Amino acid sequence: MQQDLRPLTLYRKLVDSHTVAVLDEQNVLLFCDLHLMNEYTSPQAFAGLHAAGRGVAMPGQNVAVVSHIIPTHPVKHRIIQDTASALQATNLRANCERHQIALFDTNDRWQGIEHVVAPEHGMIRPGMVVICGDSHTTTYGALGALGFGIGTSEVEHVLATQTLVYRLAQDMRIRVDGHLPVGTTAKDLILMVISRIGAQGARGFAVEFCGSAIDDLSVEARFTLCNMAVEAGARGALIAPDDKAVAYVLEHAPDITGDMRPAALAHWAGLHSDAGARFDVEHCFDASQVAPFVTWGTSPDQAVAVDGCVPDPQSLPEGVQRTSAQQALRYTALAAGQPLQGVAVDHVFIGSCTNARIEDLREVDRIVGRGRVAAGVRAMVVPGSGAVKAQAEAEGIAARLMAAGFEWRQPGCSMCLAMNDDVLAPGQRCASTTNRNFEGRQGRGAITHLMSPAMAAAAALTGHITDVRQWKEAQ
Repeated sequence: MQQDLRPLTLYRKLVDSHTVAVLDEQNVLLFCDLHLMNEYTSPQAFAGLHAAGRGVAMPGQNVAVVSHIIPTHPVKHRIIQDTASALQATNLRANCERHQIALFDTNDRWQGIEHVVAPEHGMIRPGMVVICGDSHTTTYGALGALGFGIGTSEVEHVLATQTLVYRLAQDMRIRVDGHLPVGTTAKDLILMVISRIGAQGARGFAVEFCGSAIDDLSVEARFTLCNMAVEAGARGALIAPDDKAVAYVLEHAPDITGDMRPAALAHWAGLHSDAGARFDVEHCFDASQVAPFVTWGTSPDQAVAVDGCVPDPQSLPEGVQRTSAQQALRYTALAAGQPLQGVAVDHVFIGSCTNARIEDLREVDRIVGRGRVAAGVRAMVVPGSGAVKAQAEAEGIAARLMAAGFEWRQPGCSMCLAMNDDVLAPGQRCASTTNRNFEGRQGRGAITHLMSPAMAAAAALTGHITDVRQWKEAQ
């Protein structure tokens, strides 16, 4: 058979290299290098597996983490008090023991959020296909790995076969050139992109980010970017691995030694879109135009620059977009034309798989300086993993933030989705570094404003949404 020499996108290279069988024009049987599990999407999958009398095909390529339902109170030994949640954690432990699957359990010193734990333990390498019963698995594209979320029935299929019936995505390229201005971050960039292309703008696509602004980003900032690509509907997010990504992987994966290292490096060097590769859709943005962004509504695409105002729904196209904006303003108790700066917050949450890594916490520490949390504001910092927590404590970050009035918590998903006891009360308004601002996401009737860690830190100190650029100038 003649070799196909057509130029390929990075996405198609990853899919093609993992295709076990072509099922039809739109579907393939895809081999999965790593399957991550958590306590809330795996129980039914294991139950189905056991009912059919099947085992786990490749236990060593599955890893489980307790993260979503776990309490984050600063205690030495954590106990899950909620009966249903405790049962989920217990069942996950029993299933992992039965099938010899590695588990980061409730009181494991390295426990944390799956999308923080996996890269820092060297589980994610360029060229892999990584799946998980969680939509933010797109995070791993920062290292040139194809990551995406799957459903419970698919989890069962992967456990039984280490493969997945996979529907092919289209290719989208988002190029961002220039340099991010001082005071802006990858979080601001991705919020801006989502606001421009819409919450469904990348639906059905695997997105590849490129450009000089992407090259400038640290690996942890790239995690943030790829993590939130799913909020534009993306089925995957990718950045071609460069020297930064390779250095990160080699630092966190000490097992890549001997003859394995040059072979890995040679393979990774080919993980990029070929010259002339065709993308179905392309977008271009200028990084110099990015400002600190804040959401005003109940969808991540309902966001504007912090020095802007809440849009008037009447100025939006008639139909779903206008209706959604009207409903969002009713829920968030904001008014059309209202400036976002100065909107008072009751709570500040710094954490989640989007922004709970050590670089995020260092930035919060830098912004806080010698300031203090404003009166009447409750501010929480939840590190993304045991490793992040230990490092922040060793660097003095935790002590300084606690002295400033922040709560320093144990690792976990925490208030990102309020599946634990970190829940906002109805009507409370939160400045949050998370990835979703849906109605009730952080608690029934609670209001969420997504922003960067720096912006959240500034809000904690002033008690209201604040342009972090002005805050630093005033110090």
